[in-house]
Amino acid sequence: MVTTEPFSGSKVALFLGDQLLITLRDDYDHIPFPNVWDFPGGARDDDETPFETLAREVMEEVGLVLPRDALLWERQFPAAGNPDAKIWFFVAQMPAGTEDDIVFGDEGQGWKLVSLAAFMAMDQVVPTFAGRLTEWMAETGGLPKG
Repeated sequence: MVTTEPFSGSKVALFLGDQLLITLRDDYDHIPFPNVWDFPGGARDDDETPFETLAREVMEEVGLVLPRDALLWERQFPAAGNPDAKIWFFVAQMPAGTEDDIVFGDEGQGWKLVSLAAFMAMDQVVPTFAGRLTEWMAETGGLPKG
């Protein structure tokens, strides 16, 4: 994807098989949404495209190489907590077993895999994610490929 629209970062609901990969944010007062469950992703560097930002952040945070053909859906949204900023939100899927290759980076407190239903029922998550996943499900039928 090539975009001329300004954006500040990218996030991904990344399925490993049929499980979502989530990360627990650091518990610092100076960051948005401290100590809640998050998806991999983060801020744009320089002139990166939304996918380049996402791929770099996934590598930095969980040590996985995200192939472009893993993408199932993408959309630009207002950033959580800053409606003047825009972020790209992706849904992607990699094969079950990919979690064996995770090397957790130095941001966050840890990671885990959860079902989509379990994630949607969680309270301690970045507040915009359930709505974004609901939109993805409404548009696509919502379950990742086998």
